[in-house]
Amino acid sequence: MELAESERVSALLDAEAKAVRLFDEVVGRGIIAAGASESVVSDAVRDLAYEMFGTRRFWHKRIVRSGINTLEPYSANPPDRVIGENDICFLDFGPIFEEWEADFGRTYVLGDDPAMLAVRDALEPLWLRGRDYFDAHPDITGEQLYAWIVDQAAEQGWEFTAPIAGHLVGEFPHKQISGTDVVSYIAAGSNIPMRRPDPTGRACHWILEIHLIDRKRQIGGFFEQLLDVR
Repeated sequence: MELAESERVSALLDAEAKAVRLFDEVVGRGIIAAGASESVVSDAVRDLAYEMFGTRRFWHKRIVRSGINTLEPYSANPPDRVIGENDICFLDFGPIFEEWEADFGRTYVLGDDPAMLAVRDALEPLWLRGRDYFDAHPDITGEQLYAWIVDQAAEQGWEFTAPIAGHLVGEFPHKQISGTDVVSYIAAGSNIPMRRPDPTGRACHWILEIHLIDRKRQIGGFFEQLLDVR
């Protein structure tokens, strides 16, 4: 049965709320810890998602990156790394909750390194400014939003090397709904309005993701969540 748009929005928000609870529990249980490898943390988060919500599927590869690996884009597969006592780590998970996709990313710092804390603390403010810019431009394209995010990051002294700053999200699997063209992403070349119907006639919904890099210190941070509904 076709869901009303209000029900689709509620389902997306519910999926993200579950992702928030999952990440909060990851922190509460001390899963991100010195001495743990990225793969061990990834598996622990996977198992916790099943324990909490019965979630067995993730619509994209599970990402745990620490230290120098935080420089790497989504497409990379860097060597498994052990998290240090003074370290930076980010999680990027796409759990499926009752056939609805979440996509959620957060950055954590172990210790009190000022450069690591600066990266972490710059992420959400830039994300919020990106959302405000999206809200203020009804006909904005993915290409325009991407360029704005990259420029803002540079003005603040960060590199933004990721090829995208977000993507469509929705019912699983979203790639079958939206296609795999560049217009499914917040990226260079995505030159049609983000506010539009998808090929099935339903409203497009978006994730905004921020990946900032401190090249001098060889560290990065990541933050992502739903852009257009809240």
